[in-house]
Amino acid sequence: MTSSTAPLLLGRTAVVTGSTSGIGAAIALTLAAQGASVVVSGRDAERGKALAHRISATGGTAAFVDVDLSGSYQELREFAARSTDALGGRVDILVNNAGIYPATATADLPDDQLDAMLAINVRAPHVLVGALAPAMAERGNGVIVNIGSWMATMGSPFAAMYSATKAADEQLTRSWAAEFGPRGVRVNSLAPGATSTPGNKDARAILDSMTAGTPAGKVMTPQDIADGVLFLVSDNAAMIHGTTLYVDGGISVTRG
Repeated sequence: MTSSTAPLLLGRTAVVTGSTSGIGAAIALTLAAQGASVVVSGRDAERGKALAHRISATGGTAAFVDVDLSGSYQELREFAARSTDALGGRVDILVNNAGIYPATATADLPDDQLDAMLAINVRAPHVLVGALAPAMAERGNGVIVNIGSWMATMGSPFAAMYSATKAADEQLTRSWAAEFGPRGVRVNSLAPGATSTPGNKDARAILDSMTAGTPAGKVMTPQDIADGVLFLVSDNAAMIHGTTLYVDGGISVTRG
């Protein structure tokens, strides 16, 4: 880093779920570039280790910790413990980024995908916050960011359950802010708009159409989301509790 300004997150530690590619990878890279030691996590060990090596090669600190967030409660708690160990015994920042998005009509959603969506999008954040937030509260500081969606507050003719899981994440954010905020843990949510990622690369024309009439007039990038997360976890957002930051190019207020 060439700037004389001190990194925003120097000396802090962070766990970012679903961070082997896309938005999660951008978040991990951005937090590491600002001085945080980061746990990169996911199921793809090759991609995860490659990202951790990329961070380390540019002067940051990172480790890959594998996890299947649709696994058992015990596996999730073991992941929290392994991540804490990888970070030297302390997690200052938790970003619940991982999520799956089966874009189907209600009647077409397979049962196994419904179960996986509930497990990854809602159950995993709940278990991880239960495992990690008490230690933050005991120390009197910590930050949690839940990645939601602009679709959480809108009716949509597709992906009803996905929208519902993201609405659940926003409500968990408000409740966790009330539960942990008085003990020094800030909890907020960030709602991305239509964002171009490796997982939706074949849908670029659809994304362009969705965002054409928005104030920004263009598709979001993973870095746009990462910059928003960086703000929320930094001391610049010290008085922001229990809110949802919409980093969506204005789609949530203009798309009818």
